Amino acid sequence: MNTDQIIATYKSVLQLLMIGELKSAFGKTKRLTSELQSGAYADRLSELQQNYSYLLHYYTTGVNDPQRKQVYNKLISKTYVLISELKEELLQLHSTNYEYDQKRQFLLAKDRIGPNRLFEKINYFHLQSEMRLSTEGNSAVELKRLRINYEHNLSLCFKLFWLSTSFHAEDKELFNTLLADSHKGWIEKSLLVSALTLNLWRMFDEPKLMMLFDCCQSSNQQVKQRAMVGLCMVMEKYKPVLPYFPSVRNRLVLLSDDNRIVDNFQQIIIQLISTAETEKISKKLRDEIMPEVMKISPILKAKMDADSLMSPDEWGGENPAWQEIIEKSGISDKIQELNEMQLEGADVYMSTFSMLKNFSFFTELSNWFMPFDTSNNAVAELFVSNDKNIIHAFINNNMMCNSDKYSFCLSVLQMPDSQRQMLKQSFQSESDQLSEIEKDEAILKPNLFAKNISKQYIQDIFRFFKLHPQHDDFSDMFASPLTIHQSYLFDILSTDLEFNTTIAAYYFTKSHYSQALELFEKIIQKTEPTADIFQKMAYSYQQIGQLQKALIAYSKADMLLPDDVWNIRKMALCERLLGNFEKALEYYQHANFLKPMQTVVLMQIANCYIELGKYSQALKIYFKLDAEQGDDPKIWRAITWCSFIAWNIQKADYYAQKLLDNQPTAHDYLNAGHIAWCQRRIGDVVELYQKCIKAQNNNWDLFIESFNEDKLHLIANGVDADEIPLMLDVLKA
Repeated sequence: MNTDQIIATYKSVLQLLMIGELKSAFGKTKRLTSELQSGAYADRLSELQQNYSYLLHYYTTGVNDPQRKQVYNKLISKTYVLISELKEELLQLHSTNYEYDQKRQFLLAKDRIGPNRLFEKINYFHLQSEMRLSTEGNSAVELKRLRINYEHNLSLCFKLFWLSTSFHAEDKELFNTLLADSHKGWIEKSLLVSALTLNLWRMFDEPKLMMLFDCCQSSNQQVKQRAMVGLCMVMEKYKPVLPYFPSVRNRLVLLSDDNRIVDNFQQIIIQLISTAETEKISKKLRDEIMPEVMKISPILKAKMDADSLMSPDEWGGENPAWQEIIEKSGISDKIQELNEMQLEGADVYMSTFSMLKNFSFFTELSNWFMPFDTSNNAVAELFVSNDKNIIHAFINNNMMCNSDKYSFCLSVLQMPDSQRQMLKQSFQSESDQLSEIEKDEAILKPNLFAKNISKQYIQDIFRFFKLHPQHDDFSDMFASPLTIHQSYLFDILSTDLEFNTTIAAYYFTKSHYSQALELFEKIIQKTEPTADIFQKMAYSYQQIGQLQKALIAYSKADMLLPDDVWNIRKMALCERLLGNFEKALEYYQHANFLKPMQTVVLMQIANCYIELGKYSQALKIYFKLDAEQGDDPKIWRAITWCSFIAWNIQKADYYAQKLLDNQPTAHDYLNAGHIAWCQRRIGDVVELYQKCIKAQNNNWDLFIESFNEDKLHLIANGVDADEIPLMLDVLKA
C-alpha cells in the first residue's frame, strides 16, 4: 500500500463504522493488518471479530441482552482505536510527509535522552538560573550557556510529546511532573500542551485526550487556555467517534459544571470562529487598501514636492490637504473598518507578519508555539536593560501574538545598531501610556488576561498551519472553523441556552447565516421563540436565497410583533422576488399606511404596479415623487423606463434627456438609444448604443444581454424586428 491507499482505507473503515456496517469495517481493517504484518494487531482484530460474532449469535437466538448496546459501542470504539494505530504505524513506515519524517528522525536521534534525564536537565536550568540571578556577581556568559542548553532540551521535550505514538509510564510521569504547580517552568508547561495537541491532531488516543482534559483544569492560565483551545480543535475533528467513548462525555460534563470554564470556552469558540475572517482581512489589505495607497501616493508626492520650498517654521506642520486626499480616496473608511475589526479581536496582523517567518528561529517547529519570553536567546539582546521604549510597547501589545512578537524582535535585530538604538530610545511616553491602559483594562476586565492568552495562542496556531514551510503536510486545523458548533464539546456546553444564543448571535453578526440558522433552530426548540429570533432566522434564510423559508419566518415574527414596518417590508421583498406581485403590493401599501410617504416604499409600490402592467398608476407615483424630491436621477430613471414600456415615447424622451445631461449610466445610454430608435433618429441610436457599450468596458456580451431583455418592448413601440440584426451589425463594425 502507498500513503494514499493507507489513508483511503482508514477513511473507508471510519465511514463504515459510522453507518453501522461493522462486518465490512472488519474486512477492510484486515487489509491494514496484513500490510503491517504484525501479529499483535492481527490478534486484536481477530478478538473484535469473535466478540461481534458472539453478539450476533445472541441476537439471532433471541437472548435478551441489556448490555448489547454498550458492547456494540465498545466494539466500534475499539475498532476505531485499532485503525488509528494501524494508520499511524503504516504511515510511519511509508509516508514522506514532514511529520512522519520527523518521527523517524526522532526515534534515531543521537541526542535523544530518556524522560527522567530530560527532567533533570530542565530542572537543573531553573535551579542554576535562580541561584546565579540571586548573587551579585552573576555571570552573563554562564546564564546564556544555561539558557541555550535549556532551549535545546525544550525542543527535545516538545518532540517527545508531539511525535510519540504512545506514551510510556515514564513519559506520563515527566508530563505530570512538569505540569505540576510545584514546577516553576511556565515555558515548558505551555509547550507540552501544544505538543500534546499536535499529537492528538495527528492521531486519536483516549488516554492522551484525558491528559488534555487534566490540563484544562490547571491553575496556570497559560496551560489552561492552551489546553482549552486544543480541546476545542480536537473535539471538532473527532466529533463522529466521540459518542462511542463514554469517558470523554463524563469529563466534558464535569468541565461544563464550572461556569468560569464555560465562559472561557464561549470566548474561545468565538475567537476560533473569528479566524474565518483572517483571510478576508488579508485579502482586504492586499486587494483594497494597498492598491488605494498606491493610487494616492503619487498625488501626495506631487503635493509634497510642490511645497518643498518652505520656511523653517513650517517644517513641523502637516498639510491638511493631504488628509483631504486620503479622505477622498475612501481609504480612511477601509482603515476604520479594520480598526473596528481589531477592537473586536480580529487578527489584523496576519498579512503584515506573514513575510517575517523566514528567520532561522522558525526552522525549529516548537518555536512556532513558543510563548514570548524576553529571555529567549533569539531576542534577549534587545532586553538587556529595563528601559521602556517602543520595543517594549510592541511586545506588551495584546493585539500581537507570540509568533509575531518574535518576528518583530528578530526584524529589529536585523537593523544597523545605530538605527536600532534610535528605535529603542523613541516613544517612551507612548510606551508608558500603553502600560497604563493595560493596567486599567486588567482591573476593569479581570477575565481579559485569560482571553488574551487564548486569542494570541489561536493566532500562533493559525500562523503555523498557514505559514510553516511544510504546512501542506499537516491537516489544517482551520479548514473548517465554522463547523465548531457541531462538535461534541459544543453539544455539552450548549445545554446552557445563553451559550447557544451568544454563538448564534456572533455567527449572525459576522454574516455566517447558515451556521446561525442551525443554532437558531435549536434555540426555538428549547424555548418560547421571540419575534427577534424569527426575524434573524428570516433574514438569514433570505441571505442564503431560501426565500420561501424566509417568508414563513417573517410571517411568524409578524404574528408576534404585528405592524413592524421593517418586517412588513421584508415580507414584501420576498413576495416580490418570488413573483407574487399582488401580495407584495399589499405589504408595501400596508407599510406605507403605517409610515407614510417613505420614498423607498413608494418606489417599490410603483415597481409592483409595473410588474402587474398597471403603468399609469406607477407613473402617478413617480410624477408625485419627482415633484416633491426635485432632481433625483433614480426617479427620472424610473419614469423614463415606465414611460417607454407604456408607449409614452415623448415623456420617456424628456426624462431620458435629463439623465443624459446628468452623469448618465450605461443603462441610461441604452434606454435613450431605444427611445431614439422609436423616434426614427437612427444616427442618434448608433451613437447612444456605442456609448452604452463603452460604459460597459466594451463588453459586447453584456450589451447584448441587456439589449435582448428589452427587445420585445422595442418591437411593441414600433421598431421593425427585421431592423434589429442590421443595427447590431452596424454596432459590430
